[in-house]
Amino acid sequence: MAGNLREHKDNAAHLFASGRLEEALTEYQLVANAAPEDLASRQKVAELLQRLNRKQEAIETYASVADGWARQGWLLRAIAMCKVILQLDPRHGRTQQRLAELYARRLETPARVIHTVPVAVAPEPSRAAQPAALAALPRIPIFSQLGQESFVALLEGLELKTFEAGAAIVTEGEPGTSMFAIVEGRVDVVRQLEGSQRRKVAAMGEGDFFGEMALLSKSPRLASVVAAERTVVLELTRAMVARLIQRDASVGRVLRSFHQERLLANVMRGNKLFATLTPKQREAAARAFQLETQPAGRTMLVQGQPGEALYLVLRGRCRVTHRHPDGQESQYPVLREGDVFGELSMMLGLPATATVRTDSPCTLLRLDRESFEKHILVQPGVREALSRLSTERLQRTALLVSGHEPLEGDSRV
Repeated sequence: MAGNLREHKDNAAHLFASGRLEEALTEYQLVANAAPEDLASRQKVAELLQRLNRKQEAIETYASVADGWARQGWLLRAIAMCKVILQLDPRHGRTQQRLAELYARRLETPARVIHTVPVAVAPEPSRAAQPAALAALPRIPIFSQLGQESFVALLEGLELKTFEAGAAIVTEGEPGTSMFAIVEGRVDVVRQLEGSQRRKVAAMGEGDFFGEMALLSKSPRLASVVAAERTVVLELTRAMVARLIQRDASVGRVLRSFHQERLLANVMRGNKLFATLTPKQREAAARAFQLETQPAGRTMLVQGQPGEALYLVLRGRCRVTHRHPDGQESQYPVLREGDVFGELSMMLGLPATATVRTDSPCTLLRLDRESFEKHILVQPGVREALSRLSTERLQRTALLVSGHEPLEGDSRV
């Protein structure tokens, strides 16, 4: 029987691609009747009914499929079905209620855990190696702390969009005004590296989302996201978020909290300074970091003056210089994505040994002194790492004074 259903599904797909919609509908209906649990085939029935202008039948089928996806825990797919219903009939009151019911059902149904992939990453991590702090996040993290009214209002503001394979959903460097959740399909995250090379740095699939930084700042997109196959997404715009925040301030807090946790987890993953922090400690520290963008040429740290914050470079380059007593300057290696600066000045309470300026527009995470002492310095493992770094710094400074350049990669100040 299973083999026969497979043949019918393959035939249905061929008929659909050939434009023979009535015949494709018959085949998909046969599969749906024989295997009601096959929600993908039932969804195809709804899509074909819509294409054939059988509006009421399409709405009823979409509603049934939405309930099925919700029962299985696939909330994004259920939401997408409801959005299609509202596109067919914006006054479909039952769908408004269905959105509220889906939210309540989400609270009762164990979430399917997924691993979200930060768009700001440089190397592509394996999903099995994702930090525990990320792996433990709810299936749709930005919805997890919202009250029912805000949740429903947010869903009503989402827009359903489809991108064919190869289409750019967002483009690196351009201003962003929205974020996306992937309902179906796969996307590639592509970065422009030095030397004009483009490199795939991550991949995302159903349930992942990206672009939330655009809702929190006017920073340019950190990467391009390209559909690897036909991909369906839900889009949430900054304008919609602003309206939601006016109604419920928790919407903004939820977005900021999760975004900072994702950024910080990404940076901490490859930085030895934070390697000893537990996921819980990293999560607590993440809430204290502030996201900021700086133009090229902005002085972030001044040699001879006390440092007031710890900085983590998320995007861009920072130039580091040391001025000798005779007025000559030496250049340290450039700070790049994932590098940290300001930590030794903060730990030792001494003036900075170098000046740090942004060499390009930069996106940074900033941790002030009070938060640094509260979340970072109190951890024994971090203190030990900082002690080692301070020794390296003294050795590096001695090399500079003697006229030698620092070793490549040693750029802490």
